Amino acid sequence: MPWNPIIKSRRDWETIPNLYDYESVRKEFSWEQARAELDGLPEGQGLNIAHEAVVRHATGSLGQQTAIRWLGKSGQVEDYSYARLDDLTNRFANALQGLGVVKGDRVFVLAGRIPELYIAALGTLKHRALFCPLFSAFGPEPIRARLTIGQAKVLVTTESLYQRKVAGILETLPHLEHVLLIGDEGRPTAIPGTQNFHELLEQHPHTYRIGPTDPEDAALLHFTSGTTGTPKGALHVHGAVAAHHITGKLALDFHPTDIFWCTADPGWVTGTSYGIIAPLTNGLTCIVDEADFDAERWYGILQDHRVSVWYTAPTAIRMMMKVGVDLVRKYDLRPLRFLASVGEPLNPEAVVWGEKAFGRPFHDNWWQTETGGIMIANYAAMDVHPGSMGRPLPGIEAGIVKKTESGGVEVVDQPDVQGELALRPGWPSMFRGYWNEPERYKKCFAGGWYLTGDVARKDADGYFWFVGRADDVIKTSGHLIGPFEVESVLIEHTAVAEAAVIGKPDPVAMEIVKAFVSLKDGHEPSDALRRELLGFARARLGAAVAPKEIAFLPTLPKTRSGKIMRRLLKARELGLPEGDTSTLEA
Repeated sequence: MPWNPIIKSRRDWETIPNLYDYESVRKEFSWEQARAELDGLPEGQGLNIAHEAVVRHATGSLGQQTAIRWLGKSGQVEDYSYARLDDLTNRFANALQGLGVVKGDRVFVLAGRIPELYIAALGTLKHRALFCPLFSAFGPEPIRARLTIGQAKVLVTTESLYQRKVAGILETLPHLEHVLLIGDEGRPTAIPGTQNFHELLEQHPHTYRIGPTDPEDAALLHFTSGTTGTPKGALHVHGAVAAHHITGKLALDFHPTDIFWCTADPGWVTGTSYGIIAPLTNGLTCIVDEADFDAERWYGILQDHRVSVWYTAPTAIRMMMKVGVDLVRKYDLRPLRFLASVGEPLNPEAVVWGEKAFGRPFHDNWWQTETGGIMIANYAAMDVHPGSMGRPLPGIEAGIVKKTESGGVEVVDQPDVQGELALRPGWPSMFRGYWNEPERYKKCFAGGWYLTGDVARKDADGYFWFVGRADDVIKTSGHLIGPFEVESVLIEHTAVAEAAVIGKPDPVAMEIVKAFVSLKDGHEPSDALRRELLGFARARLGAAVAPKEIAFLPTLPKTRSGKIMRRLLKARELGLPEGDTSTLEA
């Protein structure tokens, strides 16, 4: 049934916000009600993400509707109806079965925004293996780390990415049994030890029956960075689809006739949860653009494909702001009715600029890899509070807490007091663990709350405001970067004795990665060595993770126990008070 009881006609569906009255919908909401909007597998055999996203539409009235419209970077346009998507994902599921892949095995995909990525993702979910996306801009080391931690059995990638980033690390991946290559520009692949993705699909039938899927069966493995240690694999289950589906309706205001464009790469959780699952479960047409950001190209896409709901990132918005509003006004964007942003806090100026450029504000929202779906948002039927994360979704209880000496937490009742943002567990898309790291998972919970690691405050009207990270994780262009991962690569260079990494404020990316290094005896700081280190890190880590700046220091500040004080480096870099230095090494 519609969430808005005043909806009477199809036109109402297209114009009236789904979350029509925040307080009443929160009061009446239940996750059971949200789950009832989905079909479930036939004969009561459970809940499967791919069934809800593809099969139920392909076999119903939406079979010939465009599910994905793919825009190639060279100008190609290709439509995939729900029926065609069902056919191709069935073939991939059968291909996995033929390779000996069983329920729970990990299937990694390393590719740009190309149709094969989406086919592999949904086919993997049909087969009840785990879909594990990798960001295509990663370098060999982040790719190796994630494939190793996840014990990848299958890797789907393109021929060029394989040759540049995978071939050199294969010998370190004993669990990897199958590499499926997508030929660049349609060319057949002929690399020993690999198989051709499209030939494999052609060899298998287009019918597939999804097996029984418990809502708690593992479905998605998304990697996120931590302050120390290796990347963390956040595990999500098939039952998460209830949250993906309903948050698309309530936070992004999906209506049945919408043309939706999520600009996020599926290598990150936004590109999976809201670039694939949520819009497809809601029966929308999704725009997928292969090309990188270009303001003029983006405005042309919005116009030519009559996009009505647009979900993008603050970095992209700030880049558009630099270009100015004159370019926007050359395009007819009247169908565009709802603009949303995620990945990092959206500065108030960007919200106001949205009004100026598009006649509508950007609606910021907040969530994490661990939450699996949107938790806090500015809604279509409510005034946007520029700079605010918004208010919690129906079904989500959020609070500001402070840790107690006994290891518990206490809730902060007063408005505008900073503390750690916390959520009451129990929503369907909450992560179920860090892959093979139960102790790391346990540390995320205290006193009946999930502790997000984000510092925030709540105002008197119930709006939440992001303050910063409680740890040293760096947010750059919407991506979380763990300093440990960058530091580990830098100290592999023969000249580097120690390295420490911080996030440095940047007007476009929010933060950039800056590294401080001390050198081994016999090596002297120089511009040539700085360039060499930047290139070394970029080759190993990829452009998205590697530092943009490197500074040389004789020694790095440490505590008496030997821990490098990133906080102190950041304070000195930004000219801020250094705080307590009583534990600083003499």
